[in-house]
Formats: sequence, structure tokens, C-alpha cells
Amino acid sequence: MSENHQELLERMRRMLATGLQTTVEPFPPTEKEFFRIAEALRALDPDDIRGKLVIAGFLDHPYGPENWKCADCIYYLANRKWCDLPELAVPVEPDWYCRLWRM
Repeated sequence: MSENHQELLERMRRMLATGLQTTVEPFPPTEKEFFRIAEALRALDPDDIRGKLVIAGFLDHPYGPENWKCADCIYYLANRKWCDLPELAVPVEPDWYCRLWRM
């Protein structure tokens, strides 16, 4: 990938801010559904950022009655502003959300 971390984050931010429709629901209630989403992500080209955003159900704001956000997810690396879920491996803002969120 030729983009650096900040350029990629900016591109993702623009996609989400301009109304990219992502698959926010259904939230995977069990590991079985979680792994189906992860499999779909693994099937993508690693540089398919749009596909990752759509399949993972990214939003550029907290979501749900609990206001879930990346900053509270086990995959979030705060010092890098990074999602460390191997199938995603993308920069993220702390107040974003995706349906692969885990506490």
C-alpha cells in the first residue's frame, strides 16, 4: 500500500463523511456470525478500503444505546489510532464504530 497512515485515515474519513453506506446491522450476536464477517473481509484485496468499511459496518461516530466506539474496543491501539483486528488492519478514529466491536 503506497498510502501512509495519515493519508489512509483521511481517505477513510472522507468516504464516511460523504455518506458511504455500510452494513452496520446485524451486529454479530455470536462468534459464528463474527467469523462470517471476518471471512468476508479476508476474501477482499487487502487494499480494498471501501470494501472493508462497508462489510465491517464502519460509522464515523459512536453507535447504539451504549455509544460503542473504537476507543472502547479490544482491537483498538490508542497510541497508533489503529484497528488491530487482522482482517481490518486500518487506522481509525477513537470515536468511530464498526460492527466487529468487542469489549
